[in-house]
Amino acid sequence: MSAPTETPGTTENPGPTGTPGPGERVLLPVAAPREAAALAWRALDGHRRPLAVAAVMFALSGLAGLVAPVVFGLVVDTVADPGDGARAVVWWGATAIAVAALVELVATTASVTFLARAGEPALASLREDVLDRALALDHAVVEGAGEGDLLSRVGDDVRVLAEAVTTILPMLVRSVVAIAFTGVGFFALDWRLGLAGLAALPFYALGLRWYLPRSGPFYRAERLANGERAQALVTAVHGSATLRAHGLGEAHRRRVEDASWRAASLTLRVWELLTRFGQRTNRSELIGLLIVLGTGFFLVRGDLGAPVTVGAVTTAALFFHRLFNPIGVILFVFDEVQSAGASMTRVAGVAGMPAPPSPAAAAATPGAEPSPGTATLELRGVDHAYVPGRPVLADVDLVLAPGERVAVVGTSGAGKSTLGQVAAGRITPTRGEVRVGGTPLTELLAARGGGRLPVALVTQEVHVFAGTVRENLTLAAPDADDARLWAVLERLGAAGWVRALAGGGAGDGGDGGDGGDGLDVVVGAGGTPLTPAQAQLLALARVELADPLVVVLDEATADAGSTGARELERAATTVTDRRTTLTIAHRLTQAEAGDRVLVMARGRVVEEGAPADLAAGDGHYARLSAAWHARSAH
Repeated sequence: MSAPTETPGTTENPGPTGTPGPGERVLLPVAAPREAAALAWRALDGHRRPLAVAAVMFALSGLAGLVAPVVFGLVVDTVADPGDGARAVVWWGATAIAVAALVELVATTASVTFLARAGEPALASLREDVLDRALALDHAVVEGAGEGDLLSRVGDDVRVLAEAVTTILPMLVRSVVAIAFTGVGFFALDWRLGLAGLAALPFYALGLRWYLPRSGPFYRAERLANGERAQALVTAVHGSATLRAHGLGEAHRRRVEDASWRAASLTLRVWELLTRFGQRTNRSELIGLLIVLGTGFFLVRGDLGAPVTVGAVTTAALFFHRLFNPIGVILFVFDEVQSAGASMTRVAGVAGMPAPPSPAAAAATPGAEPSPGTATLELRGVDHAYVPGRPVLADVDLVLAPGERVAVVGTSGAGKSTLGQVAAGRITPTRGEVRVGGTPLTELLAARGGGRLPVALVTQEVHVFAGTVRENLTLAAPDADDARLWAVLERLGAAGWVRALAGGGAGDGGDGGDGGDGLDVVVGAGGTPLTPAQAQLLALARVELADPLVVVLDEATADAGSTGARELERAATTVTDRRTTLTIAHRLTQAEAGDRVLVMARGRVVEEGAPADLAAGDGHYARLSAAWHARSAH
């Protein structure tokens, strides 16, 4: 059976000179196995004591498991040659087996418990590192890889690792310990019986050699297919309304179905491999037991040197039979181990990405506390390309004076949103730099430790966090009291509907319910749903509370409907009053309210000036203005 190839249209771990072609996605990095193992070991720092206790308990459990085969061998020898103390040997043997079983039960439970005490906190720390890196990723990197790739890593892959820590790892360690102690027991009985037991290993190795090269590529492909499936589902859920509106629902349903079936078919092929691997394992068990019994037969007869007792052979046979489960576990959890290994390399790939700058560390470094001199926003020589050789921005120079409002207009694909993302520090430009008050924005963001936010960005894709209205607002100002929250909501015209939430409605207007209750209403996932306009108003309220030097509005009122858009435009005007503002304009009314307008085309600023002056000319803006007013008139 041939190994699967990577899914077309994706590139994982591209080489230093490899660049994705059109339509290809560059997936997030995947760590080398050694790097992933080192990360896992570092995660265990501070949890070594419970890990040591777990190791002792695993060893005790392994020793206790040897008691029953040894006792049965003694009983067999006693029955074969009974004496006066035969009855006592049987009773003491039964007691020893019962005590050993109890010890094994307690030791096994303790080993799993202490392993969980070491592994679960380590996994939680690793999960926090991954989430920390994921939240700090440049959104262009996430878009280039696809949201599904990131979601499958912080979701599916972390879940696989959690299951491995609580289920697979204890089984694996217990099995390894059982095999090691049983092997020692074999040679303690008789070195010839020990060699007979080892004679079965080549047959197990042959089965493993057949299985591993075939299963490994499938697990890597399965993780990749899960990412593709997650991406298709995310696109379907987020864009369901648009897909239905354009009649593309059925086509995208087939795309989701195809992605799901690719993942399912890989899983089915792995199970087919497992079944065939199981047949090879059973054959190895049969061959091994026959070798041990055959060798024991000749040893009892004395044909191979000094004879051994029937009891010793019985113990050896029980030892080997006792290995069936541990060896089977090790062989059959190899698929889980490989799956967990693949997940660990993918999780470590994200965790190993450059950490976001630490404000505390930056503040502790002498001279690392830059502060802007003014609210001036400067973009100098900015170029940006998501794919090398395909620029989205080219040679952009822009200066916004303190308090100036500048609107950016242009056709779709002109580079407006990318310009806004660069200005807000969400994207690091390919060339050039962004400064606020004469200080590089990257330095301001790195050194910020609770000080005034240099730049705030509001887009049309606003997230309502699961929590109360108060919690959604105080994300921007943790120390703000209710009086300040209500003052901001009143200023933006949002206090009425927030109070109305206490009465069970999310509609505009109304003063029903207690004011405090309005702030205490749970919104977001599982809470009271908000309209797009209300969600945007919360976002604008957060900007007002954060009190940034510069505000970037990226079509922040584009998705609210006509009535909601007017209310949002009034709120946005209030928030940006006397603040340096860069507005990515969706409506020409937004541009007309600005002090200056930039017209973009193909990533360049092609026109610049006051709205009235540009409208009176015969350039791009004049044509856009004429078309807009003509459409509005009808």
